[in-house]
Amino acid sequence: MKYTAKDHTFVICAYKESAYLEQCILSLTSQTTASNIIMTTSTPNEYISSLVKKYKIPLLINEQGLKNGSNIADDWNFALSMVKTPIATIAHQDDVYKPEYAEKILQALDDCEHPLIAFSDYSELRNGQEVADNKLLNVKRKLLSPLRNKKHWKSIFIRRRVLSLGSPICCPAVTYCLPNLSKPIFVKGFKSDLDWQAWEKLSRLNGEFAFVSEILMSHRIHEESTTSSLINSEGRGNEDLTMFKKFWPEPIAKMIERKYKTSEDQNSLK
Repeated sequence: MKYTAKDHTFVICAYKESAYLEQCILSLTSQTTASNIIMTTSTPNEYISSLVKKYKIPLLINEQGLKNGSNIADDWNFALSMVKTPIATIAHQDDVYKPEYAEKILQALDDCEHPLIAFSDYSELRNGQEVADNKLLNVKRKLLSPLRNKKHWKSIFIRRRVLSLGSPICCPAVTYCLPNLSKPIFVKGFKSDLDWQAWEKLSRLNGEFAFVSEILMSHRIHEESTTSSLINSEGRGNEDLTMFKKFWPEPIAKMIERKYKTSEDQNSLK
């Protein structure tokens, strides 16, 4: 199937009052291909309302989350449920996308017979500066290296080996081919490893994980980011171990989990 920008939607998940939300919006309105853009939130406020009005972006309220309180899984599943196109990217409010993100992701999807997800390499934004080369990013690129070969995109075995030593796929860099995926994509109960859990589940499906090895977006690391707060949460180690046990016998999983902890310090701003 030939995908065009009309088939693709960026759905921005907005939460409270992020100082970086407008930068995210501007990166999406500056794409070389004009995809659809919508915004969802479970925390409506004047700040969000002013930005969607300024940029003429439809805003959809997660009423259930507003009423009962939401979690990340609910917010992300709601965001995808509001998309009317077959292809969708959950744009995280603190992150920015390179102008060619949508264009090159769509090209990768066109190289597939039955795409599941498509994703790119990424950089980090630390203290306002783009960082494209550090220990953690380089480890993730090594893990993803088998997927540089398009012949491996269909391989369930290779996808699961890629995911077996951690989660090298950056969640905001992922685009979903919704008709080919089982719902819900994200499962309640996971916080820090919510995305890894999703990739593990999707890795079992027949289809392709399309990987663009170019840096097409930048993920912001700051003290108030969800990534940073979850890394510091008490349940992180338990979730990591749960995930490793999906790929390895328990004794090996425990060994890998202890080693994995050391990589998390890379997310520190210190």
